[in-house]
Amino acid sequence: MFLKSIILNLLVLWFFLAPFADVCAQIGVGAKAPKGAEMLFDGSKKMLHRKWTYWEGPRLAASLPIKWEIVNDPVDKGSAVIANDPAAADGKYGAADIVTKQQFTDFRLHVEFLIQNEGGNSGVYLQNRYEIQILDGDSTAHGMAAIINEKAAPYHPYNGLGAWNAYDIQFRAARFNEAGKLSEKAMVTIYFNGEKIHENESIQQVWGGANSGMDGGNDGGKGITDRPGGIKLQAEGHDVLFRNIWIQRLKLDEPDTDF
Repeated sequence: MFLKSIILNLLVLWFFLAPFADVCAQIGVGAKAPKGAEMLFDGSKKMLHRKWTYWEGPRLAASLPIKWEIVNDPVDKGSAVIANDPAAADGKYGAADIVTKQQFTDFRLHVEFLIQNEGGNSGVYLQNRYEIQILDGDSTAHGMAAIINEKAAPYHPYNGLGAWNAYDIQFRAARFNEAGKLSEKAMVTIYFNGEKIHENESIQQVWGGANSGMDGGNDGGKGITDRPGGIKLQAEGHDVLFRNIWIQRLKLDEPDTDF
């Protein structure tokens, strides 16, 4: 009887904890793509050129094929891509940013990055509009893991120079009414190295002007349009590496991105 009681309690505990364990297994460095997700970058040159291209923004100075180099992973076995495109020297964002050829609306995204030098700077753009910052040494609203210029993130989850880090992002695109007017702003929940740092945060606008991302030149970045967009990685002339990028398309009817 006592043994049956223990087994029953363990089953009840498993029932409540299993969903949480599943989420934990899919966040943080090394997280594998869940069923139904698509690999966007596996470290290979073949996938880089098949699924990515340069963003054709007003400051584009690079030409295909993509000049981001495939390099040996400095920590683990395998390879990664480095964002130090020569066309983006001196911090010229928008000159050699790369974006997925596919476009997305609502999604769950996993991105791993490694910064090699102090002050290393890049960014992950959701729908090629909204930047989640990558910036060593900065904990402000313009710094590491911030929803750029809007919401700062805790700095302590950052693993530091020479180590891999992971963003796990659930994103709901802006919504528009029948007249085409913005009715609900984009929303995001983000884990940084397994720690939740942003929960159901609304994103107000595109920052950085026309050279930053799609719709950045519309009404000072507030003129968001009803167009899906790609996942963009920013080149600013810094040694920032990327690997293990995957995405899962979602349909989030309600304004809730928590996971």
